[in-house]
Amino acid sequence: MADPRFYDNCGPFSLGDICAHTGAKAPDGADMAARIFDIASLDGGGSGQLAYCAGKAAIGALTKTSAGFCFVGQDLSISDPPSGTIMLACASPAHAFAAAAMLLYPESGLSVREQKTAIDPSAKIGDDVRLGPGVVVGPDAEIGERTRVGANAVIGRGVMIGRDCEIGSNVTISHAFLGDGVIVFPGAQLGQPGFGFASGAAGHLKIPQLGRVIVQDKVEIGACTTVDRGALGDTVIGEGTKIDNLVQIGHNTRTGRHCVIVAQVGISGSCEIGDYVVLGGQAGVADHAHIGDGARIAARGGVPPGDLPGGKDYGGTPVRLMKDWRRELAAVALLARRRKQDRND
Repeated sequence: MADPRFYDNCGPFSLGDICAHTGAKAPDGADMAARIFDIASLDGGGSGQLAYCAGKAAIGALTKTSAGFCFVGQDLSISDPPSGTIMLACASPAHAFAAAAMLLYPESGLSVREQKTAIDPSAKIGDDVRLGPGVVVGPDAEIGERTRVGANAVIGRGVMIGRDCEIGSNVTISHAFLGDGVIVFPGAQLGQPGFGFASGAAGHLKIPQLGRVIVQDKVEIGACTTVDRGALGDTVIGEGTKIDNLVQIGHNTRTGRHCVIVAQVGISGSCEIGDYVVLGGQAGVADHAHIGDGARIAARGGVPPGDLPGGKDYGGTPVRLMKDWRRELAAVALLARRRKQDRND
């Protein structure tokens, strides 16, 4: 369910309306007047909410869902369907879900709204807050005591910033909650839409991004770093984590506490990163990767999808244990020297 602080729900819509709009087919005997109030993930849905099953990999979650309605592929075989869920068959569940989400939340993009004053009258500004020239604070936003906001920063609708924070110039924060003692350096962008599309022969259909960004206490976020909001859930930056400049963190990713993420790291969507993880400069993390507590990834290391045990050092692409990677590099260098020597002989 999308947070009403940030998103306006235009529902409910009847099952018949949703099927007509998306091209999905309801099972025979379904109540086409049944109302759909919201969209949700398979594991977070409830009655009156609409989810989708992306394919065979999601069948396990589908069998456990409590969502009242779910888009499924026409050719998907489900041996143990949930009894309380109405399956809506369609050619592409992702496309159907995107269309339904846009129907419920037509203004879920950049959330540009008319605002007559730079500081909206409904915003709550704490004691001893300092705002630089050109700062914009949106409706119902809250800024805690002693926080400082640099010139030309934009604090969007409903955003909550804690106490003793420092927000640099030209920072944009939307769809986000920030804890106490957070530092955001100039040019960083928090809470912009995640990079999610339903792709097909006709092109790429944007899937509305209806989640949030949660930044816990004492986090530091470097200049020109971007943290995308979640697609349905939250992108979370754990307490005490330090993020360097020019880092990209994708939607629905969660970092643990006290991580160190060095410049130009790219983290894809839906990653789980444990506590005290270190990612060296220009490391890349593929979507749905799970990195255990205390793992350290060398610069330019490539982390594939799946589980990476914690407490160890890794290097290379794809990453392997540091000792194995170094042994491989040494073997390649030795082989190159031998070939060069053979040519000279």
